[in-house]
Amino acid sequence: MLTIRPLHPEDWLAVEAIWAEGIDTRNATFETETPSWSSFDASRHPDHRHVALLDDRVVGWATLSPVSRRPCYTGVAENSVYVTSKARNQGIGLALMEALVTKADASRIWTIQTSVFPENAASLRLHERVGFRVIGRRERIAQLDGVWRDTLFLERRSPVVA
Repeated sequence: MLTIRPLHPEDWLAVEAIWAEGIDTRNATFETETPSWSSFDASRHPDHRHVALLDDRVVGWATLSPVSRRPCYTGVAENSVYVTSKARNQGIGLALMEALVTKADASRIWTIQTSVFPENAASLRLHERVGFRVIGRRERIAQLDGVWRDTLFLERRSPVVA
């Protein structure tokens, strides 16, 4: 049975392992190493962290991070979502993203943004299913392993926060 619940510090080892899988694909993030728990904890909204449990095992996670400390951007966040390779194509990413956007709407977050590698078709489809749209392409925005990469910039505007 699939359960979505808040991410707790004791979930970190599983979350970190899932993130490392994403890093290894070289199509999920520009990061090349997972951060420490303290760095992860400091950079994420405390009320917008979710894990997916399948038979009591963490198989995915999703979070929101502030995009700026400026008060005018308090309702703008960036999302991350990762699912372990062993549990993909089972609706876990969708369940995580639905929980994330529902809580964001209830918390008066009016925009969620993200950057996705164009090659990551599954992530693009997932984001589009929960209301994200491609705003533009950021060409040669950064290097990964010495290679310039593009990203697609996506956003979701809350339908309930005016």
